[in-house]
Amino acid sequence: MNEQKLLSLLGLAQRAGKALSGEFVIERNIRSGKVQCLIVASDASENTRKKYRDMSQYYGVPCFEVLSKESLSGGIGKENRAAIAVTDPGMAQALKKLLSEAP
Repeated sequence: MNEQKLLSLLGLAQRAGKALSGEFVIERNIRSGKVQCLIVASDASENTRKKYRDMSQYYGVPCFEVLSKESLSGGIGKENRAAIAVTDPGMAQALKKLLSEAP
């Protein structure tokens, strides 16, 4: 996986208004079916990771645990974010393809 490419895609999604962050915003949009892909920081607390994994599995949203909170936050230009949800199908597909590539 190319970390810089992933961060660039997340930054592009943020600038296009297709990336969501913040616990309540993400939960509301997953429940409403708008989220296409969820990225959770690998260094988030176990409770946070489990909550997002379980919610993603229940609602059928692909969930990936990659990078650190610091990297994810920097990628979208916000502070202290443990998860980022992508709502655009095209961008989500590009992220899934990038994340599924062999290292």
